[in-house]
Amino acid sequence: MKVIIINPSVAGSRRLDKDKCETMKMTRAPNWAGFTLVEIMIVVAIIGLLAAIAIPNFVTARANAQAKACINNLRQIDGAANEFALEQNKKTGDTINFPTDLLPYIKLNASSSLPPCPAGGTYSDPQVGAQPLCSLANTVTPGHVLP
Repeated sequence: MKVIIINPSVAGSRRLDKDKCETMKMTRAPNWAGFTLVEIMIVVAIIGLLAAIAIPNFVTARANAQAKACINNLRQIDGAANEFALEQNKKTGDTINFPTDLLPYIKLNASSSLPPCPAGGTYSDPQVGAQPLCSLANTVTPGHVLP
């Protein structure tokens, strides 16, 4: 018994009669064509573990870099204060009008002011011979203090 599809075949059409359709070999994609949920979860767990190890190291490295930059700025301010004292015949203990007295003796940044503390602190240098201070001196680790 031969059953024919209701719509007649047009010349060049790919329509086949039902018997041929049933005997045609169908190819299917294999079922293993992707990642399983377990594999994806393992990859996510490994990435999370690496991030948990790396992020604290980045935070520590940033804090160390900020402290070193602040200490370098304090050294520059101290050198400018000593140079000011020599040129103006100031003695140890004389007051300094900070920062205006030191501006000619220190390299300024692009906005023509003293370089700021990278961690957001403020600098002070009240007297000749005293070490300049950062407002974050011992409140952060590592400290922003001249050695």
